[in-house]
Amino acid sequence: MIARFDPMEELVSCIMSQHTSDTNSFPTFTRLREAFPDWAVMAEAGAERVADVIRNAGLANQKAKSIVNSLIEIHRRTGEYSLEALRLMPYEDAYPWLLSLPGVGPKTASLVLCFSFGMDAIPVDTHVYRVSWRIGLIPEGIGEGKAHDLLRAAVPKGMGFRFHVALIQHGRTICKAPAPNCSACNLTDVCSYFRAGRGSVR
Repeated sequence: MIARFDPMEELVSCIMSQHTSDTNSFPTFTRLREAFPDWAVMAEAGAERVADVIRNAGLANQKAKSIVNSLIEIHRRTGEYSLEALRLMPYEDAYPWLLSLPGVGPKTASLVLCFSFGMDAIPVDTHVYRVSWRIGLIPEGIGEGKAHDLLRAAVPKGMGFRFHVALIQHGRTICKAPAPNCSACNLTDVCSYFRAGRGSVR
């Protein structure tokens, strides 16, 4: 597994990408790092200046406050602008540590732990969530937040990253919303959604 960013970049990029498409979030994150290549400078600049840079990502004021306040809190806890302290923590400690930061929810915390630290976390986005409840791994309607813990308990140890990537791919190509292409799916024999007659055959 190859990390997309270092842990701090992963955290900030995830906060910034919330409720935003990759098409907007990644270029905006690049502009943010060009404007503030040093985390201390970004924190000192304040939320208003950060919001001006990330305006294209949507919800800029809210996200900028979360980013700046998270940077301040990380520095308060660790004495530096770094998440390397998490590398020595077990998942059970690192996950709530991240969740307690401003603007960090289950998906963001799981992405940081999975992609930057190689921990067995399962980030649940809309595709992972949809495919998981259709197959029958989690109850329908439980919500993405609660789905993180249930899926982590259900998926074999060491398979979190592969599960996350596989379900995103499956959700984007086969198990789409609102109508899945069940005739092209190799999971129909174990799929609760299909067996209940709710799937589609093209």
